[in-house]
Amino acid sequence: MILSSYPWWWLALPLLLLPIWWHRQKRQRLKAEPLATARFLPSAPPEQLRVWQWRDKLLLLVRCLLLVTLIAWLAATIFPWRGDTVLVDAGADKAWAEQQISAAGFTAAARIDLPPNPLAWLRANERDWRPTARLLIVARADQIAMPARVPQFSHQLELRTANAPAAPFTPTTSAAPVMPAVPPAAPLTATTHHIVLAAPAARTPAWQSLFAAFDVAGKAAIRHQLATEPDAGTTLIVWDTPATAPPANWYAPHWWIAPSAAATAGANATGTAAASAGFPELASATRLTINGIALRYADSPHGRLWTSDAFPARDADTARALYEAWQLLSAAPAPAYATPSQTFSPARSALPAITHAKPAYWLALTLLALFILERTLTHARRN
Repeated sequence: MILSSYPWWWLALPLLLLPIWWHRQKRQRLKAEPLATARFLPSAPPEQLRVWQWRDKLLLLVRCLLLVTLIAWLAATIFPWRGDTVLVDAGADKAWAEQQISAAGFTAAARIDLPPNPLAWLRANERDWRPTARLLIVARADQIAMPARVPQFSHQLELRTANAPAAPFTPTTSAAPVMPAVPPAAPLTATTHHIVLAAPAARTPAWQSLFAAFDVAGKAAIRHQLATEPDAGTTLIVWDTPATAPPANWYAPHWWIAPSAAATAGANATGTAAASAGFPELASATRLTINGIALRYADSPHGRLWTSDAFPARDADTARALYEAWQLLSAAPAPAYATPSQTFSPARSALPAITHAKPAYWLALTLLALFILERTLTHARRN
């Protein structure tokens, strides 16, 4: 319940040093000396001392708890701060997505990645948006399942979806993706994906290490079995043979085309060398950056071609980023009924109160009780 859009309030925890510093200082006291008579002594101002010592420990504890509760109450309070926002599907066609964003008038709006189950996610996090904010979802139609009831939002929400173009290489719901969107927690048997690796002997260990790391990241829920020839169950072909065209009968839903040695060295980082080696479609590939990995993809009769300078990963951080990026791009099973393009008008009067949109009541009550206790202890100390 403490987690919110404003966790920066927790940076105020060093304020706890103030009551500690305050209680470490003993109040000023006069330094008195017993004398029989002070008649013949010259007048002088009284001397005062300030002594460091722990005192009123219970009051100190209450004041520290009071500050911690106040900071927690502020951190749990949600203030609307988001403006016009576009939720973009990472797997949607980039040119089409930009066209839809411009047509809807959201060119200057902030953009965030489309979360899983976006309609339910928006309903749960709608408190983050200002009352005048507008929302736009741009996604593939098979990414948003039609809810049983028409959802109601406090903001105007426009949904624009497009069906993916039918092509022989597009994976269907029965074809397993390269990596599962969410690995099973405790699978009975691991899912095996057949991957064809075409690479010289010097670069084969790098690819083998990459897919071995994928197996570890998937928590044994999925295994990648490498082969040299494609079959009906092949889901991915890794092509890392520069200046060589693949056989005409090779086909897979996805291809990973490694840049040539010259491109990897920096002479040509745009994939032109790879395009001249039997993949002319990459010359006009679409650029996509996801999870820090710059990718370029294009469609061909062999399947969808992917290329990146991150192929193969050269360190553990790049391998993890590539695995997470490929998870986000993995084809999820299409919903039974996809949500069509439509506009949801704001229905503020029909919406029930959002519980998490207000500060936690128990924090407010705790804050009040601690304040009363602190005032009581302070009054008892003075008397």
